[in-house]
Parts: sequence; structure tokens; C-alpha cells
Amino acid sequence: MYIHETTIRVRYSETDQMGYVYNGNYAQYYEVGRVEMLRSLGMSYQDMENTGVMMPLLELKSKFIKPALYDQILTIKTTVKQLPGVRIHFDYELFNEAEELINIGHTILVFFDMEKKKPCHPPENFMSRIAQYFN
Repeated sequence: MYIHETTIRVRYSETDQMGYVYNGNYAQYYEVGRVEMLRSLGMSYQDMENTGVMMPLLELKSKFIKPALYDQILTIKTTVKQLPGVRIHFDYELFNEAEELINIGHTILVFFDMEKKKPCHPPENFMSRIAQYFN
């Protein structure tokens, strides 16, 4: 299992008239979690695309527990519980500054060969970096 945490500050433009984060913005927070998780492994989405592999979104789930508010610093905990195959599953937990759980999310992405236009196995350089966290 691989777990990574990062933080983000809620910007005014991400909130609705009540000062709550608009629900559609949680998908962007999940993306921040994924991107920073990849960086923590020493690579980036750009690195993956340079090898000819994209990671389109297949599924997104989000459970709202408490609202995130303007100017709060949120902690995004991103977890990969299973060694990836053609698909990679991400779980997310978002916490507010009081360390209260405010949102739970899940996404499934597919490794996709850009040239062949079909799903593929993850790039070897990615697998070698993440495999060490799984027994």
C-alpha cells in the first residue's frame, strides 16, 4: 500500500455563495493528490505521457461529510491499496485544519497507450517505483 499526503488552500473561486467549496471542485483536489503522489515517487504525469501512456479517468465517487470552507488548508491523503494493473485505484480522504474528515473519494484511472489507442499495462519505470510498497 502506498500513502501520500499533500495540502492545498481553498481559493475563493472554488467556493459557492455560502463560502463552501463547490462539489465539482473535489475532483480537482483528487487530481492534486494523484499528481503530488506521482511526484513523491520521483515522476510526473508528463513523464508518463512522454512514454506514450495517458491515464484517463474511468470512475469517480465522492462522499461529502462536512463542507470545506474558503481559505482553509485541506490535507489530501491519497492511497493506492492494490498494485496497479491496467487500472489503478486511488482512495482519498480530505481533512480540514481541525483534522476532521470532511470528504471521502475514490477514482479509477486506466493506463492507456496513446499510439495504439487502447488500455495497456503501466510503464515499467512507474511499476518499479511503486511496487516496492506492496508485498
